[in-house]
Amino acid sequence: MAIDSDYSRAGYAVSLRRAALLPILAALLASAVVLAALPAAAQYPVETAPATKSKPELRAVAVLEWTGKAGHPTASRLIPISIFDGQQLQDGDIYLARPQPLTLDADVEYELEQDGKTVGLYDIDNASLVQGAWVGYGTWKPLPKPKPAKERANSRVKYDFADNSGRPVLHIRPGADDTSNSGTASKGQAAPADEGGPTLHRAGSADDSGNSAPSNPPPATDGPTLHGASGGSASSSPADDSSGPTLRKAKKDKKEKKRRDDSDQAYVETVPQVFDPGRPHLFEGQPKSPFAESAGLRGMPPDMHQEIAVSDANNTPDHPWNFIGANPDEEAAMKAALEEIARKDLESIPPPAAPTADSLSAQRRAHKRTAASASPPPTLQPPAPLLDEHFRVFQLAYDSGATLVFSAHTAGTGANEKYITLIAQPGLYGNVFVLFKNVTDAADLDLTPRMRLIGAVDALDNNRGELLFELRGATQRQFALYQVYNGQVTQLLVTSGGSFASENGG
Repeated sequence: MAIDSDYSRAGYAVSLRRAALLPILAALLASAVVLAALPAAAQYPVETAPATKSKPELRAVAVLEWTGKAGHPTASRLIPISIFDGQQLQDGDIYLARPQPLTLDADVEYELEQDGKTVGLYDIDNASLVQGAWVGYGTWKPLPKPKPAKERANSRVKYDFADNSGRPVLHIRPGADDTSNSGTASKGQAAPADEGGPTLHRAGSADDSGNSAPSNPPPATDGPTLHGASGGSASSSPADDSSGPTLRKAKKDKKEKKRRDDSDQAYVETVPQVFDPGRPHLFEGQPKSPFAESAGLRGMPPDMHQEIAVSDANNTPDHPWNFIGANPDEEAAMKAALEEIARKDLESIPPPAAPTADSLSAQRRAHKRTAASASPPPTLQPPAPLLDEHFRVFQLAYDSGATLVFSAHTAGTGANEKYITLIAQPGLYGNVFVLFKNVTDAADLDLTPRMRLIGAVDALDNNRGELLFELRGATQRQFALYQVYNGQVTQLLVTSGGSFASENGG
């Protein structure tokens, strides 16, 4: 009995151990199933929607130079400055060049801005490589006038005041002076049409005479018809490359599209993408120059004008850059402070040294020796006059203060003719803080060019203005964009040709 009881207890213990191992075995089997399914899952990944590649929204900045009257120049040219691709600011003279850059493609349209206000349009006709830089030539056009709203008059509706209620009743006239067929046409019966109006027929339906109308009516005989190789009519149009980035395109004038018959008549056209001053151009009919309104500007004439031009596919509202908060007295005080700073920098007057004890005693002894034979004090010469002063006050953001730009030069030749440009901001107590200073002379223009302000422009498409300057040397020139932010001036871009060192003043 004792042996049997011990055996039964041992069997019960074994059964308990098996029962305890069952959850562990089940977990091991589940993990094995999961591990076996991992390679299969790796072979069949979850499909995701491909990311859509949208075109970059480009914004190009250029400078229009012309002579003559604004709107009707005698000669003009457009110089590309920069292009913003949504992430970086690129040089407009080399961006997507093939061979001319994208900023000077044919039919690209620029908006001419004067202090942030659009004053006209400039359409690029062709481009040329002049002395190592690309230049665009085109036509200055005025802004399109807004079309007045037209009221659509419905001649089929007439008012009837025949009833005694006094309220108008609308009637649809089925025909001219036809009141007998005023009822609704029954099914299968054609409704009367207006006299002189077109009649619509469905494809394959019968007309009034019982003949079946053809599904494909013959083309009109007064227009040209294009026939393919099989003899059927076909129309073809040049494929438009919509995959690449584009700028604002000028709208084509319908009058420029000429009709040509289907006879074998040869004709020639100009190539708008290529311009060569010495290349002959062939035209159909009476010759017409591509510069019908203005010829291409050459050289640097003294009466040349400059204006900022912007090309953007999006219609952005105007952003004026003039600072409105200051009154004339405050502007005059700020200009006088900058003139004083400019005179000191142009005359290169060193600041007086602090007196010491030895220098003071030496001055006393010298004064005693020369007291008897004292000479009159020397007369002070007036400061050199400043010529061609340009003073502008900008508000480069809606929530920012004033930014001052002052430039002038002195008379003389060579090293005596000095140029200065200052970028400053006013303080709280009427003083002026200079943030940027550029000083040079006519003898060193190749090393340090003079800075000439063009204006303010939103080059980064962020509703903030940047200052655009022309860096003009003795034999070459460049353009540069400067950002004024948080009391600092940062150079964002310099066009092709290298950068020039300038002095940061404080």
